[in-house]
Amino acid sequence: MIQVALFGAGRIGKIHAANLAAQAGVRFKYVVDVNQEAAEALAAIHGGASASVETALGDPDIRAVVIASSTDTHADLILRSAAAGKAIFCEKPVDLTIDRARACAAAVKEAGVLCMLGFQRRYDPTFNALKKRIEAGEIGTPELLIVTSRDPGPPPVSYIKVSGGIFKDMLIHDFDIFRWILDDPAASVHATGSCLVDPAIGEAGDLDTAVVTIRTVSGRLCQINATRRAAYGYDQRFEVLGNKGMLQAGNHKPTEVTAYGDANVSVDRPEDFFLERYRVAYAQEMAHFFDALCNGTPLRTTVEDGLKALELAEAATLSWREQRVVTL
Repeated sequence: MIQVALFGAGRIGKIHAANLAAQAGVRFKYVVDVNQEAAEALAAIHGGASASVETALGDPDIRAVVIASSTDTHADLILRSAAAGKAIFCEKPVDLTIDRARACAAAVKEAGVLCMLGFQRRYDPTFNALKKRIEAGEIGTPELLIVTSRDPGPPPVSYIKVSGGIFKDMLIHDFDIFRWILDDPAASVHATGSCLVDPAIGEAGDLDTAVVTIRTVSGRLCQINATRRAAYGYDQRFEVLGNKGMLQAGNHKPTEVTAYGDANVSVDRPEDFFLERYRVAYAQEMAHFFDALCNGTPLRTTVEDGLKALELAEAATLSWREQRVVTL
């Protein structure tokens, strides 16, 4: 029986808590959150208990931790968990600074502990199917990747102010998709953006609409278009063009019913937001974490992947601020 502590009782913490509770051979023992009432409520649902960081990491029965707390806590909890010899699952990003993220990667390596990063899109069945078909040679050599990443609406400005910006907070997933799909290191990054959704986001020093172009070492291209507002739902798509054809990964919808009438033909809008769109991916990434912990299966998303995605986010931020192409 693997006993686990969960850090964070917010919306993503609740998703991970349910998936932890569903894992065979796993006991969900502690929930840690600065909001003790939220921690106690979530723990009660799954038969655990509220605890402090010190209690959770000091318990020799705790073999693994899941870090789903606010971004500013990730690095400290990774460092402390690694020092305590715990296996680690951590939500993105590792940290908002490259130096701190590198320190985490070094600490994990020195401690010799498992550390998986929560890039859940790699575990999405649709995206996985596309990746396998690329690997099978269906479209030959990938040459162009176009990623569409659109949220249904922006988060509160209070969140924007501490998020690290759109490139580190939102597009970091798309940078990971770029690395995963093209499997070719970035040579240069160009980013531009605007505030078209909410002027308050600009006043907070951030963007709400952005376009990023990445050129790889071998000359392949990736374009990412992103916005904090899509009136029609959560829009998550990408397509890959190769010398033998093209593969597209589309949105998920609540149902696949198509209605035919005398005025139009209609289908459901895309899923409302990431918790709905990636519900299966979240379950599968957690299952993968415990498969790696119990059976030695190689991790598919590591702290190093988190570091590489953060480096691209840093380059995009610099490109936007200085209005130039950044060479890596």
